[in-house]
Amino acid sequence: MGADWADRCRRNGTGAAPAPHTRCNDDVVSEDARRGTRTLRAELALKTLPADLDPREYLRRVLEQALVFADVATAAVYTPGDAGELLCLVESAGVPRTLYGLRDSYAVAGGSPAAEAHRTGRPVWFGPGELADCAESRRMPTADVHLAALPVRAGAAVGDGGCLLAVTESPGGFDDDARDCLALLADAVAWPAPIAAGDQGELPANSFSLAMDTGRVEVGDELLELFALDRTDFDGKVETLLGLTVPEDLPSLMSVVEADHMSIGDRELEFRVLQPAGPPRWLRLRGRLVTGGEGRPARLVGTVGDASTLRSGVTDVARVQRLAAALATAGTVRDVSQAVVTALREPLRADRIALAELENDRLVVTVLDPPEPEVWPESWRLEWRSEWPESPVRSMPTLAAALREGRAAIWPAGTEMEPALDGVGPGGLAVLPLPAGGRMAGLCLIGWDSPHEFGTDERALLTAAAGLAGQALTRAHAFDAEHELVGMLQRSLLPRRLPKLPGGVAEARYLPTTEGLEVGGDWYDVIPLPDNHVALVIGDVQGHNASAATLMGQMRTALRAYAVEGHPPDVVVSHSNRLLADMETDLFATCCYVEVDMEEGTAWYVRAGHLPPVVRHPDGTTEVAESDVGPPLGVLPRADFPMSMLRLQPGTLLALTTDGLVESAETDIEDGLAALAADLAAADPAHLGLVADALLAGANRNDDVALLLLRYDGMEKRPLRESWTVWRVPEAVRHARRFSKRTLRTWSLSGEAGAQEHLEENMDTVLLVVSELVTNALVHTDGQVRLDLTLFNGRLRVAVADNSPRTPIRPTNLGWEATGGRGMLLVEAMSAAWGTVPVSGGKQVWSEIVLEP
Repeated sequence: MGADWADRCRRNGTGAAPAPHTRCNDDVVSEDARRGTRTLRAELALKTLPADLDPREYLRRVLEQALVFADVATAAVYTPGDAGELLCLVESAGVPRTLYGLRDSYAVAGGSPAAEAHRTGRPVWFGPGELADCAESRRMPTADVHLAALPVRAGAAVGDGGCLLAVTESPGGFDDDARDCLALLADAVAWPAPIAAGDQGELPANSFSLAMDTGRVEVGDELLELFALDRTDFDGKVETLLGLTVPEDLPSLMSVVEADHMSIGDRELEFRVLQPAGPPRWLRLRGRLVTGGEGRPARLVGTVGDASTLRSGVTDVARVQRLAAALATAGTVRDVSQAVVTALREPLRADRIALAELENDRLVVTVLDPPEPEVWPESWRLEWRSEWPESPVRSMPTLAAALREGRAAIWPAGTEMEPALDGVGPGGLAVLPLPAGGRMAGLCLIGWDSPHEFGTDERALLTAAAGLAGQALTRAHAFDAEHELVGMLQRSLLPRRLPKLPGGVAEARYLPTTEGLEVGGDWYDVIPLPDNHVALVIGDVQGHNASAATLMGQMRTALRAYAVEGHPPDVVVSHSNRLLADMETDLFATCCYVEVDMEEGTAWYVRAGHLPPVVRHPDGTTEVAESDVGPPLGVLPRADFPMSMLRLQPGTLLALTTDGLVESAETDIEDGLAALAADLAAADPAHLGLVADALLAGANRNDDVALLLLRYDGMEKRPLRESWTVWRVPEAVRHARRFSKRTLRTWSLSGEAGAQEHLEENMDTVLLVVSELVTNALVHTDGQVRLDLTLFNGRLRVAVADNSPRTPIRPTNLGWEATGGRGMLLVEAMSAAWGTVPVSGGKQVWSEIVLEP
């Protein structure tokens, strides 16, 4: 029996007799019957270890066998230090040893189990009771913890090489089979010669060695090239290398230097480093912690390589890391879907991938890759819509079962599939349910045309990717829903279309920001006013959220209401400022309000902390209309907003915009306005839509942008206007009728306005309307009454203004004996249109009469 053990040791390369703790027993008929199955498997695993392994790598592989075959939680090897007074840790594997109180070193003359095994050359087996009584092991948890210390050999002497410590939490501790297995592994530790603690060889070109106490790092030349550094420029500090790392990857990179984590064996991850030019480079790090031994600091050693040139395999955990990084920045459902396709299709060499959301009982596919319909089965093409037809889950039992069970389902080549899935993956099909928060967010279909073998690592990658994608899909779906809701709110608050203007054309654009909810507080408006006036408004509410969009709608409504009342620009802005100051909000707004007289070509404008208008004159020259500016709206309850005037010639182009178009992190407002003026000078105002699109081509998408353009063409025909102040005298109505009749006859003879020839034919109708409107104002209001007549394009407008805000009431039921109340009924019957508008605290009642035979 002993000869057989010696032969085994020779096969393992030791060339020495078995240690005393091998417990050989020649009385047993069959060695295989005596030795347990785990020991036989461990022996076989040791035989398969390559003979050319690095000594430290070989030692690590041996310790890993203890984890697998001896049911050990932690295994560690200690060897004597240089002075021979301490047993120093050389290598460990398994659960972090600090959880069990294992030290970096033990005194050779002490009473620890490691020291006893080293001195006596015999194994030591401690249970919870022995550990509780051992002073050197008081830091160890004693409940259900068993410890083994076995000597290892240096040459032919047992124990001179140090010892092997193993900890298990198995009930009953180490059984006979586990002890035999550990004895076998302790023998194997001695081949080749034990590694001296802290030994360092020549550093390879792509390797590094980091001192954990000082942060000094030794690196190879190839590694410096990966970081785009020269040997002369590198100061030997690890902070220099970390400073070149992409900030988002720095936390995961820092985690590899934590000793407790590194004790679980090799660590591997991918990270990005910044380059002098071009995108960041992906690098792959493999590292492990090595204790320095007696009086020496621990070191982190490993290699760094270019991830793009290393072997691409689906077993690489870094692919999951890349997917997680991509999903972290994916905002929408489509972004999530594209990230999943990018992360899986190429590594898996799949021919097609479909990702679908689960909405109620239907699957709605969000992305197909490749997108061409002919790549997918014929049955899918028959119902092809914009992406893929919505399908009830019950129509596809295979998918329904995968969603119900919540785990990945894989069908190899040749599996008969249901008609809906036939042809998706003839060489293999993987169905991945996407879990999220206790429910299924959707699923992912991955298909191959040629036969595909599904490995264990590949299945792990699919499972990990499915979990990440499910959470990201749910988050993106909520983001999409919120974004759509806020976007709908904003679209409803902005004008759906711009009105047609007399003597000009207006064009507007709005670009949301690409960050956050893609919604902000920028707004614009075009407000038609009486007498061929038009108000242009552009503004910006602080913030990019739903509150900003809501406040934007309130401010737009307020400005429109004050403008329609007939107030001048400074009063409109002042009223809006007081309104915002009285609202319970911490937000403020900037605004530029321009009122243009389309007949005269004059424009009065007010700025409330906003950018000035940019004017392009007909000759192509441009100017930024700098002027006095008031504070932003909502800052001071009472503030002055000075007005400034612009002269507009036919062909003048007026541009109003928000700061998102002219300001960015690289460009200040003055330079941005100058660039906008230069772009306007080069534009062709004949095509206003193209001008707006060109101006927004280089817009900063980190902020929302509003742009409002007005091309002033001038009015070829101007209205004829006359006004009359009605005095409160008994003959007031007769004087108003006489003024109206004289005015209409003068216009009829002038021939300067359309439809003059029909004025005499419609004279009685006009005079009846004048009588009723003037009488109504005199009877039901106090104060001044004014009569305005306007003739333009064959339509006569009769307007009577008074100081009362009360709208005239049209009676709904009028008896034959009533002596009043028929006036507004007559006005309605005689007019093509009529109505009232508020005017400076009062109102104006107007009627339009079409002059026709």
